[in-house]
This record gives sequence, structure tokens and C-alpha cells, in this order.
Amino acid sequence: MVLPTHNRPELLRRALESVLAQDYDGELRAVVVFDRAEPDQSLAGDRVEVIANTREPGLAGARNSGILHLDTDLVAFCDDDDQWLPGKLAAQVAALEAALKDEPGTVLCSSGILVDFDGRELPRLAGTDRVTYDALIKDRMMSVHSSTYVARRAPLVEIGMVDESIPGSQGEDWDLALRAARRAPVVNVDVPYVRVLWGLTSYYAQAWETKVAALEWFLERYPEIGEVPGAAARVYGQLAFGCATVGRRKDALRWSARALKANPAERRVPFALAVASGAVSGKRVLLALHARGRGI
Repeated sequence: MVLPTHNRPELLRRALESVLAQDYDGELRAVVVFDRAEPDQSLAGDRVEVIANTREPGLAGARNSGILHLDTDLVAFCDDDDQWLPGKLAAQVAALEAALKDEPGTVLCSSGILVDFDGRELPRLAGTDRVTYDALIKDRMMSVHSSTYVARRAPLVEIGMVDESIPGSQGEDWDLALRAARRAPVVNVDVPYVRVLWGLTSYYAQAWETKVAALEWFLERYPEIGEVPGAAARVYGQLAFGCATVGRRKDALRWSARALKANPAERRVPFALAVASGAVSGKRVLLALHARGRGI
């Protein structure tokens, strides 16, 4: 498995311990990939290797460095601020093996998550055991999350691994799931097997200029998003909120108008307009949503 990290030693050790504690009959090796940081070789051991990111700086390059370092049939991911819960790996490997009997093109398996915000835990599930390409276009599906992924390594490499061209690696797990689902539906074990830490301490929590660039990247790369009213409104609403948060009021109003045209009930627009007007800060909105296990 691949565990990318950047200067979060305490969280990293917690994540690594959760991986090594898995009760799994097969061989389990962890590759900790240090991105833009000096590798901590004290973590190395019988089942743990420590390497530096040798590809594009950032999360995507770090993941790919780990994928290429491994020679295993399967590869899994865990972010350094998340934790695998007991039973995760065995359940997903069994589900992946069973799926291959009917769908030999299967690349990827996900699971449910347990969102941890300020000590409050909220499960997020996909509500299905198969996630299709069309479903992922229609809905980002928060539970189809990188820290849940178990993939077949060979086809993962064939479809291009993690795309390093996405601005800031934002949404790289959504893109990977979309490309995998083009071959065969993503297998999903709909149990919250990963604890995902949420909060404004996350590297991505306030990087809204990069988020906006990444969302525009997705609209260009996946034109199908703009063809599905609900999906288009969701992304346009996120763009509106992002632009409002960084003070780009005209862009926020433009994206809000597009979101409402696609779906007059798009619920992100009122938040975006409130932030654009100065009535509330983007940070305050995010805190309120995260406390309910939700995001923009």
C-alpha cells in the first residue's frame, strides 16, 4: 500500500499503525512516500519502506512514486491524516476477487467512510455495491475516497495511474475513479472502513484558488459533467463558492447564474452569494457544513 505524507509526523504514524494492524492473510507492505520533505527512515521496518517522491511534487506524484515502487498485484492508498479501520483490507480484497469473475476489467474497489470532524463521527456511504461511470459524473460521491481505494496494480498503471496534471492534485481520486469506471464499475464495500479526518487543518481546506482551477480542469476533461443538469449545477455552485471565498465576486455571480440555470434548486448558490456579499466568511460556512459531515 502507498501512504504519501508531507510534514505531519504524528498523523502519519497513526495512519501507518492502522494499516499495519489489518488482519489480512496475504502479504502487506507499506511504502511511505515523503513529498517535498526529508524521508524519515526511522519508520522503515520489515513491512515498511520509506522513499522520496521522485515525480511531480504533490499528492499525485507521491502516489505514483509509491505505485511504481511496488511490484504487488494489488495496491491500496491511505492519506496520512486518515485511518483504516479493522476488517477493511480483507473485505475489499474478497469483494474485488468476487467481482472479477463477472467483470474481468475491474480496476478499483472503494468502501464507505467515517467522517471525523472535531471528534464527531458521521458515516458516509454510497448506497450501492457497484459505482458506475454515469453515477460518478452525476454525483462526486464523497465516500468514493482515495483512502478507501484498493486497486489491481497492472490495470491501474495501464489507465495512467494518478493524473499529475490536475491543479494541486485536487480531486485526483474522483478522476481516478472515473477512469477506472470507464472499464468496469468500481466495486464498493458499503461499510465505513476508513476514518477520514476533516477540518480546516487539512492542506486542501482553504486552497480555493487551486480548487477553482481544478474544477475548471474537470469541466474541460469531462464535458459530460456539463451535459447533466444536476452535475453541472453542483460543479458550477462549487466554483461560485470558491470564487466568492477568494474575493472574485464577478466570477462568483457568473458561476451562480450558471448553476441556477442548470438547477434552480442548487443549494450551494445561497452560500456562494452570502460569501460574495460579505455577509459571512467562507471559513464559517465550511465549519458549519463540516460539523454536519457535509462539504461544498
